[in-house]
Amino acid sequence: MKPFADHFSDIAEHYAAARPTYPPELFDWLASVAPATRRAWDCAAGNGQATIELARRFGQVLATDASAAQLARAPEHPRVTYRVAPAEASGLPEATLDLVTVAQALHWLDLVSFYAEVRRVLVPGGVLAAWCYGFLVLNDPAIDPPLQHFYGSVVGPYWAPERRWVESGYRTLDFPFAELDAPPFAMTHEWTLRDLAAYLGTWSATEAYRRARGEDPVLPFVETIAAAWGPPASRRRIRWPLSLRVGRSRPPA
Repeated sequence: MKPFADHFSDIAEHYAAARPTYPPELFDWLASVAPATRRAWDCAAGNGQATIELARRFGQVLATDASAAQLARAPEHPRVTYRVAPAEASGLPEATLDLVTVAQALHWLDLVSFYAEVRRVLVPGGVLAAWCYGFLVLNDPAIDPPLQHFYGSVVGPYWAPERRWVESGYRTLDFPFAELDAPPFAMTHEWTLRDLAAYLGTWSATEAYRRARGEDPVLPFVETIAAAWGPPASRRRIRWPLSLRVGRSRPPA
């Protein structure tokens, strides 16, 4: 089993407050392709960003994460049960789930063990959906290049090797399920400069930079784009395209 690489427990509170949220249309579509909407498992749920949207569409949702600190920030919901557990051992009965989701976390998992667990707990024809989001886009020539520099050159050396799977949109990861074609989805938010700075501060590479060098790289970056941004309270539209891998387990007999 792959050791748990805990990149986010120390910044769990900031992560919960600063990360973008997924579009409701994504969960509508997932509910439509699942064989039923009885039970779902949100694996590596973090602070529940996907969990609550699932609970609005599924009768019961189990949300697991190896980080107790992350789950402690997840909102309560009457149809959600939170459990500290590794991805490879959900504790769920066999063939009981219509949907399994992994949001922005598949690259951290031991895929062989996790896929075996997914096959075990999905009902025939059940669906596994994994997605990630890569680099943010503002479509501003005065801001996008400095952002790219911050991502690739400033904190770039501090990204974990698994980041390459996110950059490929999970397309180069093994995915041994009958794959479905997913429509395009994206997250969009209207953020202030402070919102953007808070988000950059939740990157695992940013936290690794802080630990290694004893200083915060976000503050000097914000200073470089402050003039281009304009008034700090002004809002800019930011977009993150989602990359999905969605597949079905063995079909019903």
